[in-house]
Amino acid sequence: MELLPIRVIVNGSTEELMVAPNLTLLHMLREDLALTGTKNGCEAGECGACTVLLEGEPVNSCIVLAVECNGKHVETIEGLTERVGMQKLQEAFMELNAIQCGFCTPGMLISSYALLERNPRPSEEEIREALIGNLCRCTGYERIMSAVQKAVKA
Repeated sequence: MELLPIRVIVNGSTEELMVAPNLTLLHMLREDLALTGTKNGCEAGECGACTVLLEGEPVNSCIVLAVECNGKHVETIEGLTERVGMQKLQEAFMELNAIQCGFCTPGMLISSYALLERNPRPSEEEIREALIGNLCRCTGYERIMSAVQKAVKA
């Protein structure tokens, strides 16, 4: 299969890669760039474990092709950990035990972070709407909702 050149800015660093036309953003991040905070869940865009920010918007990286990201900015959980808004979310998730196995947590955090970036004072309904594409099998959603609400107040 012919490889295609792409240039993508990942967490502020310009990456030049040769990728297969069918390579997903998820696999590029995990396999080519060793950014394993982005989790591989369903590979069908249903669970949200692979959520990253593409040009500032949350996307399921398992259904975005790497070539679609040519010339664009991608932010993963690794790149957002030092941001004040993300730190508030992480602290709230830990304090309220909104993490059990942790598999969904990066996607939940990224979706929550994106919401708070565009709306610093979301209602409970807006938080629910922002997290609708992120599934959690362990904690349920009450603690996750509470953690996002706590981060809003912080």
